[in-house]
Amino acid sequence: MVDVTLICVGRLKEKFYKDACDEYIKRLGAYCRLTVTEIPEERRGDSPSKAETCAALSREAESIKRAVPKGAAVITLCVEGRELSSPELAGTIGELTGSYQKLCFVIGGSDGLSDSVKALSRLRLSMSPMTFPHHLARVMVLEQLYRAFSILNGGRYHK
Repeated sequence: MVDVTLICVGRLKEKFYKDACDEYIKRLGAYCRLTVTEIPEERRGDSPSKAETCAALSREAESIKRAVPKGAAVITLCVEGRELSSPELAGTIGELTGSYQKLCFVIGGSDGLSDSVKALSRLRLSMSPMTFPHHLARVMVLEQLYRAFSILNGGRYHK
């Protein structure tokens, strides 16, 4: 069974996001050993300068890098990443698990991820050209992981 780590910048506060995540985490237990790691989002002022934002992203990057499991294939979620269909994501996960025993998905905070974290990527993945709140992205990633593992295992979830 593959180990999957989901590193997220920021804490879930809203119950509806927590409930949705909990449901997919429970379902994923049949397919992988999942660990969700929350990295605190660095404080920024009300109108941070570009330099302040970059400094905050750099501090978050150091925390993210410490949380990435050794030997894991890193998949970062970022707007400039590749868009994949659910079957394509399943195929990519299938390929990666042929070479890696650990996968690590990384979701940044409201300002995204630093270039140094993106540089670790085996795959840069985009959910859509649209912008989503990073907390909703967590739910979406968990759902797509469940869908991908269901596809790979011949499950009936994916239609």
